Amino acid sequence: MTYQTIGGISVSRIAQGCMRIDRLSRTELDELIRSDLDAGISFFEHADIYGGNGRCEALFGDILKADPSLRDRMTLQTKCGIRPGQYDFSKKHILTSVEQSLKRLGTEQVEFLVLHRPDTLVEPEEVAEAFTQLKQQGKVKKFGVSNHNSLQIALLNKYLPEPLVIDQLQFGLGHTVLVDAGLNVNMKNDESVNRDASTLDYCRLHDITIQAWSPLQFGFIKGHFMGNPDYAELNAKLEELGAAYGITSTAMAIAWILRHSAKIQPIVGSVNAERMRDIAKAAEVTITRKEWYDLYCATGKSLP
Repeated sequence: MTYQTIGGISVSRIAQGCMRIDRLSRTELDELIRSDLDAGISFFEHADIYGGNGRCEALFGDILKADPSLRDRMTLQTKCGIRPGQYDFSKKHILTSVEQSLKRLGTEQVEFLVLHRPDTLVEPEEVAEAFTQLKQQGKVKKFGVSNHNSLQIALLNKYLPEPLVIDQLQFGLGHTVLVDAGLNVNMKNDESVNRDASTLDYCRLHDITIQAWSPLQFGFIKGHFMGNPDYAELNAKLEELGAAYGITSTAMAIAWILRHSAKIQPIVGSVNAERMRDIAKAAEVTITRKEWYDLYCATGKSLP
């Protein structure tokens, strides 16, 4: 496993998404966590809504409480801001959510806190007050957002005591929106439409790490492109390149994300320990520039 720095904190290039860990038995979850750590995947990504009412955090916390030594080997991130039928970035909700997450996870601090989806009623001054309090109390080290565009980040940063270090966005070979417009500047085709206010370039300019969620899904979580007949050309190319580099085609799909010079951190949601061990090998592979573009075009996209 290779590592990168986010906000001055060294983290594994690949993260384990914990949205589906409630599908596992306690024994299976314990195995997944230990297997990830042994493979070098030390970043575990949560949200207060995963599993419903924090169930995934609580299950994860049960493992940490049984073996506190595991906490020293990992980096924890959680998200807040989604409530039934609304988004809520109020100071009260942020502080309450973090307290509950820490209790469920059985830890006094998380390395990263991320605001989940943009709250159009956000009052940046309240967010700043909440973040300042959490930082001063030692409950959170660094802060980020998820699914925010560049201007939404800039608005928050105007008031925050320290800049955001993460923006979590959907990205992968089945959802290439982050790079499409940048490859089709001044064109009239669909790919030239700037759908996110040039967020990729903004994040690179401001040292914000993009975390890629659902990196193996196509569309807005419509399904996996791996093995999907609608993505036959892409799967054939992934298999070909995977064999050439000695990794699985799934790992190659992750290696494609890792090859981008923005140092994007994929958050992989598989809860299969063996599959995650295979995916971890992607961090040891650097595909060529031509191979990156070959895979991009194999999705059905064309270069202008």
